[in-house]
Amino acid sequence: MPGRFLVVEGIDGSGKSSQVERLGHWLPRSGLMPAGARLLVTREPGGTPLGERLYPILLNRQSPIHSRAELLLFAADRAQHVEAVIRPALNAGHWVLSDRFSGSTAAYQGYGRGCSLELVHRLEQVATGGLTPDLTLWLDLSPQQARTRKPPSPQDRFEGAGSDFTERVAHGFRQLARERGWWRIPAGEPCTVVEAAVQAACHSTLAA
Repeated sequence: MPGRFLVVEGIDGSGKSSQVERLGHWLPRSGLMPAGARLLVTREPGGTPLGERLYPILLNRQSPIHSRAELLLFAADRAQHVEAVIRPALNAGHWVLSDRFSGSTAAYQGYGRGCSLELVHRLEQVATGGLTPDLTLWLDLSPQQARTRKPPSPQDRFEGAGSDFTERVAHGFRQLARERGWWRIPAGEPCTVVEAAVQAACHSTLAA
């Protein structure tokens, strides 16, 4: 039986990393995973040795990268991630939980950077080989709320791109959630409330 693939998406500051960590602890004891299945927790970029090398390049504020080049680097990272990590685990019957996947590229490079959405979609199909998540959890938080959670000084290229960029990315996530049927999680609530909503979404979608 093939495994299940879960993704957590959202803008920077939405609480993704915290919820991925909590979900990673909860899923193996949730009763949702079949006997013998293991949970692999991964992220993009950075889920492979190639991704670990690309990660500092993509986030370095001092590295000027054209938007199309940025898009292609993320696509290369995803292709390697899918073929070397995600698909083998799923084929072995294990579950995979990823902090970001192709939705982030559509939101950040498509809506945020202004790359052609048609091009973004074509590259997504190539990079994923047609693989789509069984459940995408979208942590919905306004850019204004997210800014109150982040340090005052920008930490990377995306955080330093300005409020207009973040607004475009947030709009992109809203559009993608509607188009792709993502599960919306209101992320402005206390962490334990968000965690409970995430678990409820998993039960509703993944219970046998």
